[in-house]
Amino acid sequence: MIAENNLQVRVYWILGHKLLEWGCHCPKLGGNGVCMMRSTWRSEQHSSFINFISCFLNANSFRLNIVPIAPDFIFNCGGLSVAFVFVMKWDSTNPESLFTRVEKLKKQFAHLYVVVNLPTMEQNDSFVGSYFNLCFESGKPTFIPVQDSEMGFELILKIAHARGVCKRQDVIPKLKAERERSVQTMEAYLKVMTSIPGIDNHDANTLNQAIGSIEAIAKASKQYILENTDLSADKAETITRFFRDPSYYLGPKIG
Repeated sequence: MIAENNLQVRVYWILGHKLLEWGCHCPKLGGNGVCMMRSTWRSEQHSSFINFISCFLNANSFRLNIVPIAPDFIFNCGGLSVAFVFVMKWDSTNPESLFTRVEKLKKQFAHLYVVVNLPTMEQNDSFVGSYFNLCFESGKPTFIPVQDSEMGFELILKIAHARGVCKRQDVIPKLKAERERSVQTMEAYLKVMTSIPGIDNHDANTLNQAIGSIEAIAKASKQYILENTDLSADKAETITRFFRDPSYYLGPKIG
């Protein structure tokens, strides 16, 4: 996952991202789509947003049913069921409730996505910190941060549509293989970064989001690391010395 503007998430985990790329080039499915909305979720939303959802679904040939289901939405599209959790308001005081719910749902649904509305930088930073602190496995399920509710639902529909088309075109195995390669790359990155004394997984993920690749981190100055991450001055100093000072990285600390 990459980010802009000091940890602000803009691109979600690779499987969801690639599905949207496929979906943008896929034809409409016609009148075969059904959207089931959780009745309690509906009662918590403003009527204008429910009206937006209804109109948007109708314009894209999806039928809406209000039913008592566990996730917030289930789409039946192209012979495939795709479930969604749609978080309208991020609760930074109780992040465990969301992740506990998602943990239960992912055992029930093979295709699950979590869309989280994060309109401010503070909410985004809180969510990113909670995600990594609670040790969720990257991409299982896919989390998708958005900046407004309308954008969030549009992405939900695109993902559901794309997954249905992908099933019909038998491209899911290719997407899974690509995701596995991405996970392997991330695992190699974490192995390198956590070999630096004092740097843990959280630090490595923070650096990846804020700065990027190992090459980019190696070129970053101590001041740049401090300005763009929450790492301490000591850790920033360690990282810059590790990549630039031969007497440090060839010394007994990592021997």
